[in-house]
Amino acid sequence: MSSTAPTAADIPEFAAPLRSALSGQARFDPGTRALYATDASNYRQVPAGVVFPHHDSDVAATLATAREYGLSITSRGAGTSIAGNAMGPGLVLDFSRHMNRIEHLDPHRRLARVQPGVVLDTLRHAAQPHGLTFGPDPSTHSRCTLGGMIGNNSCGTHSVAWGKTIDNVHELDVLLADGTRLTLGATPPDTLDTLCARGDRTGRLYSELRRLAEHYEPNLRADMPTPRRRVSGYNLDQLLPDNDFNLARALVGSEGTCATILSATVELVETPAARAMVVLGFDNTYDAADEVPHLLDRNTLAIEGISGELVDVVGDRNPNSPALSLLPAGRSWLLVETGGTDQDAARHTAETIANSFGDRATTAVHTAPDRMAALWKIREEGSGYATRMADGSERWSGWEDAAVPPHRLGTYLREFDALLDHFGYHGVSYGHYGDGCIHVRIDFDLKSRAGATEYRNFLESAAELTATHGGSLSGEHGDGRARSALLSRMYPQPILHAFEEFKTAFDPEGLHNPGILTRPSPVDSDLRLLVAPPRIPSRTTLALGSDNGDLAPATRRCVGMGKCLNPSGGVMCPSYRATRDEKHSTRGRAHLLFEMLAGETVRGGWRSEEVHEALDLCLSCKGCKTDCPVGVDMASYKAEFLHHYHHNRPRPAAHYSMGFLPLWLRLSAHAPRLANRITQGRAAPLLKRLGGITPERQLPRIAPRTLRQQHRESNSHDGESETLVLFPDTFTNYLEPAIGEDAIAGLRHLGYHVELPTGSMCCGLTWHSTGQLGIARRTLRRTARNLRPNLRPGTPLVGLEPSCTEFLRNDALELCPDDEDVRTVAEATTTFAEQLAPSRHQWRRETTETAGEALLQVHCHQYAESGADADRAVLEATGLRTRVLDSGCCGLAGNFGFERGHYDVSMACAEDSLLPEIRAARADTAILADGFSCRTQLRHATEAQPVHLATLLARTLGVATDEHAR
Repeated sequence: MSSTAPTAADIPEFAAPLRSALSGQARFDPGTRALYATDASNYRQVPAGVVFPHHDSDVAATLATAREYGLSITSRGAGTSIAGNAMGPGLVLDFSRHMNRIEHLDPHRRLARVQPGVVLDTLRHAAQPHGLTFGPDPSTHSRCTLGGMIGNNSCGTHSVAWGKTIDNVHELDVLLADGTRLTLGATPPDTLDTLCARGDRTGRLYSELRRLAEHYEPNLRADMPTPRRRVSGYNLDQLLPDNDFNLARALVGSEGTCATILSATVELVETPAARAMVVLGFDNTYDAADEVPHLLDRNTLAIEGISGELVDVVGDRNPNSPALSLLPAGRSWLLVETGGTDQDAARHTAETIANSFGDRATTAVHTAPDRMAALWKIREEGSGYATRMADGSERWSGWEDAAVPPHRLGTYLREFDALLDHFGYHGVSYGHYGDGCIHVRIDFDLKSRAGATEYRNFLESAAELTATHGGSLSGEHGDGRARSALLSRMYPQPILHAFEEFKTAFDPEGLHNPGILTRPSPVDSDLRLLVAPPRIPSRTTLALGSDNGDLAPATRRCVGMGKCLNPSGGVMCPSYRATRDEKHSTRGRAHLLFEMLAGETVRGGWRSEEVHEALDLCLSCKGCKTDCPVGVDMASYKAEFLHHYHHNRPRPAAHYSMGFLPLWLRLSAHAPRLANRITQGRAAPLLKRLGGITPERQLPRIAPRTLRQQHRESNSHDGESETLVLFPDTFTNYLEPAIGEDAIAGLRHLGYHVELPTGSMCCGLTWHSTGQLGIARRTLRRTARNLRPNLRPGTPLVGLEPSCTEFLRNDALELCPDDEDVRTVAEATTTFAEQLAPSRHQWRRETTETAGEALLQVHCHQYAESGADADRAVLEATGLRTRVLDSGCCGLAGNFGFERGHYDVSMACAEDSLLPEIRAARADTAILADGFSCRTQLRHATEAQPVHLATLLARTLGVATDEHAR
């Protein structure tokens, strides 16, 4: 969909000349500017515009416009910086959209030439067949870009083995603000002499930098701190003769303040053939830190630390996390990865390390890739987990990644925790212990001026403490707005003067990312929560889980780490994967809702067109609720927004057709043949047009008889031992009652007495997803009252349609948090697989025949709320080898894929992962899809005939209603 058209007042004078010079796109509308007003930091600066360059000439045109109009330039990749260095008041260059190609990969020289928007994992995957990788690997490796890594001098988990980004950069192709293009790298003395002798801009630059290096050489040798993770400040020591006057590496970590990177040639390293992990458990964080020096002379790839508090959050968010059982006893752990030429060698090194600790640590050695991945997930998503603690408190970055020499780490942590206590703060620490780099999220008060002042006082004290230990204020993310003003605590004045001269030599007009590293603003300036507080009421109709019905803290859940930008894996966020537009990411939508409440850049409050447009392509899949480390639930936020947006005014036609689907189906069930003649005949195109339904979709066919018509409740128990209630959801009851029949037959065969409740039985999901919350609430309460006679204590309510089942268990409590009948329903509700899994031993198929294969498409709502472990167990008990397709989304997502204007995105979502998997499956593979939407999309786009688990089980037991399957 097109962006909301800005008014004439919104369009700056430089917009027309800039757009005419670009082959790419430039946006100046309030919505886009709001999207790029922040990154993953605590700060906010609204840009004048955002440019999405296609190639080098677009970058040159942007810089020319910036120079002519006196605008600043800020380069941006994934926007995952937590220091506030990926935002600015002028033009933001987003390289991730188009300038994201690997231009050349030379495995023999172990070099790769990449554009700045290349995602790290893209490069790693390209290098993997050659046994190579790019060594630095921050936790955001699935979406961070090489340009951003070079700007921040990123490091990552394996820096003890492969160093920082600066150690792996060979050459940079850059553009200066005045349009000068340079290729920078190591400069031999004779080449340096030649360059300095030139009379042009290039010659002047090299001459100034050589004079700088000569003048400040004594200071650079004596006053530059030496920890391995020194990321703060400019890397001026790269200008010394020892380092071959390497201007490429001198620019690494300059945070876009000197030049704009057009491409980079980076060095690749050989990957170990096999890996193992030893986990060391300790009583506390200090004991773990004290042991780090004993690991430094070992052959390790990574030495990472996680705390008991962090693990507690994981247990609270995901009690079934496989990582929890893999940790040995303790309250603090070191994850030590080893490598080798084969698995035995890697394991031997890990076991040797484990044995060397004796009784100083509890130990566990792991070699299974899935187990190691589960443990690494805790570490990689720590910044999200630590943001929202089990008690619901909000914690923030700010003092995120200071680094000290590893032998000082234990002492530093003790003194740092004492500093937290002095200020009354609480923090959860974890990080790269092998390099002495600590990440921490702290419960700062960033919403009041007094809190901001205390925040600044703490940062100044923490900087002093770090400098006392010979450390670096930043050990990974750069200085940005969070730490630039503190550099005087780390460096003496001569070094700060050298920084200023270095910046001026490259960028005399100060257009590149001003206020970063040199001439900074105070650390408490531009704090996002302080400069953009809510100005419109943020209380909501929905309870919104642990945010207690307040949209303001709900939008603050998003800390910008950008996992929703992942191009693969998990479910979140399908529409972003289809469009690659920031406003269609979970992060982008959360930021727009935040800006909507602030009412400064995004105006109109609950009637904001920018927010409406961004949420229009939200599938309400709920993938973000579980994939997002901080549990953003955009489906609920969308329902709440639509409730307010359409209040007291007409709604889109689809809200009356698809939103009221249960009502139309109930009416049609009185004359199903007539209804099908109308919906499937020549009147169908007109009905679709009137109902706001896309013409590419076929309207669903109504069953001749509903499930409840076919199975009136029987009082005969026939020897059954346990009673359960089957929930006759709208989709099963009216559209595919055979599934319900198969479920009843299978359950009865296994000894259950099955009851079907009477009265209205709709959970209200379709009204909820279209923001018609009043009708949804009344519908839900009526259903809960009607279920009251059936739900005797201990009686399960078994759901067949995942979206309805999960709605009854979870969303219903947000819609009616104080209704005891609703709570009773939620507590009784279970999935079909969960009801059967404990009894699978009673009917497990024992066969010597080669087992068939099943592909299980997990409905997005089930993926988000309860997972598919029970489904896998039931399937495997039938004798099928089961593969769970838990990546991507079917793209139909209830009403979304039926609505006019959504078809292309709906199909793009399906083509991202699901449809290729289905087409690649063998013809005899069983395709399992419990969701009505999933089955409908698969039938629409493939030749597959997906079935519900109830049908497969009934066929296995020989009681299926389908005569041909018996």
